[in-house]
Amino acid sequence: MSGAEVGVRASGVDLTELRVRHPERIAEAWQQRRRREVVGEDGRLLIVAADHPARGALGVRGDAMAMASRPGLIDRLVTALERPGVDGVLATPDVLEDLLLLGALEGKVVIGSMNRGGLQGASFELDDRFTAYGTADDLVARRLDGGKMLTRICLEDPGTVATLESSARAVTELADCKLLAMVEPFWSVRREGRVVNLLDPDSVIKSVHIAAGLGASSAYTWLKLPVVDDLERVMEATTLPTLLLGGDPTVAPEETYASWGKALSLPSVRGLVVGRALLFPPDGDVASAVDQASTLVHGGTA
Repeated sequence: MSGAEVGVRASGVDLTELRVRHPERIAEAWQQRRRREVVGEDGRLLIVAADHPARGALGVRGDAMAMASRPGLIDRLVTALERPGVDGVLATPDVLEDLLLLGALEGKVVIGSMNRGGLQGASFELDDRFTAYGTADDLVARRLDGGKMLTRICLEDPGTVATLESSARAVTELADCKLLAMVEPFWSVRREGRVVNLLDPDSVIKSVHIAAGLGASSAYTWLKLPVVDDLERVMEATTLPTLLLGGDPTVAPEETYASWGKALSLPSVRGLVVGRALLFPPDGDVASAVDQASTLVHGGTA
């Protein structure tokens, strides 16, 4: 598939026509998709994330609507997934199904985003309902490789306990199905009506311990954590394999890559789950940004 063909297909014309005329092809394509082992020989993963829009989070740096164009986002994702060393993608059903129809998920690890109900800026943001893939059965039926849940912990917000309970149930169900459970915990507070994730080492450590204890088994649990100060001490809080998240890129790319490289030297850190920093680099060169991340994760051997 050439770049021009991808652009035309991702523009929405062909994808919309397929959805109108042949919606059954989505279910068929899930059953026919070529899968792979989740973890390769080097035990590391580079996953591209694109589940932010379903929570109403469209901003990148100073552009509040950077991710508003679905054809533009799909184009960037296809470019990223074509690069060597990119193991897979994390997204909601709508995004994954567009990629599926384009054939971009063949031989890739596919992680379904589960709880997207905690809309950015909402009064109920911390009561994070499972509004995308709701259960492990949803993932099994579509032959996905795992599910991800955002698990923010705020002691002042009663919505936290519902989120914890739902996340624990999902971890148990995913373990029973032998699917990866990716838990993304944050210790959070409300400030001036906004949810703020505390990124000091002690707060992250507390969130790690709570996340690791969710569910009846942690056998298939991986953590998704931010890169923070004193990360070596933070990673001593768990034996669970961990992927580092990118977040909204607000510093120079060189500084971001340097922090990732240092963090990836820790034994329990097994890769990256990055969205905006790779899909929306300052210079617009998605392929180059992804290749640099791939080299950091796989050492140029992927």
